[in-house]
Amino acid sequence: MNKYKILEDQYVEVCGKKLYRVQALKDFGDVKAGDTGGYIESESNLSQSGNAWVYGDARVYGNARVYGDARVYGNARVFGNAQVSDYAQVSGNALVYGYALVHGNALVSGDARVCGNAWVSGNALVYGNAWVSGTRHYLNLGPIGSRYGYTTIYRNKSKKAIVVCGCFHGDLDNFERAVHKTHAGTKYEAEYMVLIQLARLREKEWLDETD
Repeated sequence: MNKYKILEDQYVEVCGKKLYRVQALKDFGDVKAGDTGGYIESESNLSQSGNAWVYGDARVYGNARVYGDARVYGNARVFGNAQVSDYAQVSGNALVYGYALVHGNALVSGDARVCGNAWVSGNALVYGNAWVSGTRHYLNLGPIGSRYGYTTIYRNKSKKAIVVCGCFHGDLDNFERAVHKTHAGTKYEAEYMVLIQLARLREKEWLDETD
């Protein structure tokens, strides 16, 4: 049994294409039978298996695919040849397109843009004004530090490096100050300083790019 149907009388038009609202036919994940979701161009955009779902005003079209247990919601747009899978989430006003892959437990939200051949995976957190258009536009390293967690560093629209580490979200200078303040004299300080050095090298590379 299919998990959803397309409501052909409820649609929006995007670039001359009709995108149709979906409606659940059975309970799965946090979706109940009868719930309406977001918009897709065809069944090839949203898997009929797993718990994958498109919510609210989110839209998936072109050759894009959402499958596994992935979720797309808010005003997010997934299109082109992009894929969102596993437990990944795309939300807010985020755009995922081109040949971008978002998978694992990755979260893309806010006004983030993930495009080109970018590959966002693992426990990566990419949000705010992120602009990730290639695989070298973000780093996701871990387990590291006192939390044995993951630290994500991504390129923003100004080509600067932004750090997401626990409750910290900011640029490299502020992250370095926070590390010295919290972990001075410990092995965790040394670990984070190696990460910061790598991030600064990557940031220089981004600033030198012409796109």
